[in-house]
Amino acid sequence: MIRTPARYRLLAMFVLPALLVYVAFSVYPLISSVVLSFFESSGQTSAFVGTANYVDLFTNPTTSARFWNALGNNVEFFLIHLLVELPIGLLMAALLTSGRLRRSVGVYRTLLFIPATLSVVIVGFIWRLIINPLWGLVEFPLLGTEATALPTISLMSVWQYIGIPMIFLYTALLAIPDDVIEASRIDGAGSWTAFWRIKFPLIAPQFGLIVILTYIWTFNGFDIVYALNGSAPGPNYSTDILGTFFYRSFFGSSGQVADLDLGATVASVIFLLILVTTAAYFWLVQRRLKTYEL
Repeated sequence: MIRTPARYRLLAMFVLPALLVYVAFSVYPLISSVVLSFFESSGQTSAFVGTANYVDLFTNPTTSARFWNALGNNVEFFLIHLLVELPIGLLMAALLTSGRLRRSVGVYRTLLFIPATLSVVIVGFIWRLIINPLWGLVEFPLLGTEATALPTISLMSVWQYIGIPMIFLYTALLAIPDDVIEASRIDGAGSWTAFWRIKFPLIAPQFGLIVILTYIWTFNGFDIVYALNGSAPGPNYSTDILGTFFYRSFFGSSGQVADLDLGATVASVIFLLILVTTAAYFWLVQRRLKTYEL
């Protein structure tokens, strides 16, 4: 039997490399960007300006208009994922665990998850070919119209990542013992009643986690919009989300001059939005959801 000090040394030996990588590539850049947001750089020098960058972000007519537009687009981006991706993912998970597909479950599960393994660049290229008005299947310029550009990109993203909530919910449904379902059927419950009255309450904590993970991912979103439109935020900024707004602010693009301080401020605001919302969710919702041991 390994003594306690030796166990701690072994544990540190395995954890320390991953911890160092996490601190170097996640914690340090995050802290650096937050610190940078309180300074104003000028050439090789920088001066502490407190919250002046935040005030400028929310009061400058041009900057604040772009920020609020990007935030509104990001909320729409999230809601489309929430209202389309999660219900379909739940439906597919329920279908895969219903027993109606029998031997084809593995095939369907694999086919549904394959898009999530594809590169975003490949997905953007394929969908651009499909919806191209000149030689594609759709004659209407979906990406060239303000009203349809962001919903189109959002649905492309839903198509790619719908397999992820499906797998999460599929494994949660598989963990429910068959005895519980059999008992409900003996009591006269149909398939629909058994799912909503027994299965769904049992997987509610997992469903809630998928909701908040979807929120975190969509508010960190950048790749699918950049793959389709580059740094240009679509027609009249209609596809501009917080990720692309940060990119233009920090690196400069599409006529916008690079401003490291403003970019760090935008990144800090995105971090605070995600942190506060996630903490509020876990405090107000997730801890109230009961996890049953079966």
